[in-house]
Amino acid sequence: MKYIGAHVSASGGVFNAPKNAHNIGATAFALFTKNQRRWQAAPLDARTIQKFKTACARYNFLPEFILPHDSYLINLGHPQQEALDKSRNAFLDEMQRCEQLGLTLLNFHPGSHLKGISEDDCLQRIAESINWALQQSSSVKAVIENTAGQGTNLGYRFEHLARIIELIDDKTRVGVCIDTCHTFVSGYDLRTTEACQQTFASFAEIVGFEFLSAMHINDSKVPLGSRVDRHASLGAGEIGWDCFKYIMQDKRFDNIPLVLETTDPDIWPEEILQLKQWAQGINLQV
Repeated sequence: MKYIGAHVSASGGVFNAPKNAHNIGATAFALFTKNQRRWQAAPLDARTIQKFKTACARYNFLPEFILPHDSYLINLGHPQQEALDKSRNAFLDEMQRCEQLGLTLLNFHPGSHLKGISEDDCLQRIAESINWALQQSSSVKAVIENTAGQGTNLGYRFEHLARIIELIDDKTRVGVCIDTCHTFVSGYDLRTTEACQQTFASFAEIVGFEFLSAMHINDSKVPLGSRVDRHASLGAGEIGWDCFKYIMQDKRFDNIPLVLETTDPDIWPEEILQLKQWAQGINLQV
């Protein structure tokens, strides 16, 4: 079964996110558990935690279909030790917030070398950071998101993801989130059914579908291989509709959160409905 939603607002409190997701017809959703552009946040209090869990139960959202995202400030591969320690502590705090909320996944961008260390040294630092956080937490899976490859960001090649996973001690607690826009702009074609077959065959061979834990469903405003992160509404970008129809009708993408981060929240209900229809074999198009 396909679980489809969007990255919804948690403004006013994380307990508002489940209702916001329900209101757009979602069966999965993503959220930030704190301000994503600040290092510090007030701890979650018992009342907030209970209200979040109650809202999830009310709107029938299970933890495995909720995809919290960590702060954009975190760089688990930072070449400077002081900044690396700051990122690691912030990442652990994010994992602990997820545990408090009863969530099982934490989505994050792997990190950047900032031209201070080699790519492989950076990938090793990222893996060390993940291992460090997993050792001090108990249940949340670290879900690595593939990146667009802007600047010195790593994670834009499937080989980067595979290398990080190779270095993780407890592989039951590591996974991957594939962002379709990032995949496309980093050089993997998704514009036709045949291109999707080839790209996901490469993913299966290099990383393995056993590690696929979530997806971000986005079109791209910019061309194949441009390594620029610019999302577009579904069917309104360079990827086109075939990719999203392919994903909805392929059982390898069942039972994980499939989350829109497209650029027009006003049409999220229509995009979600279209994806649901394709998952059910209904060939309609918005």
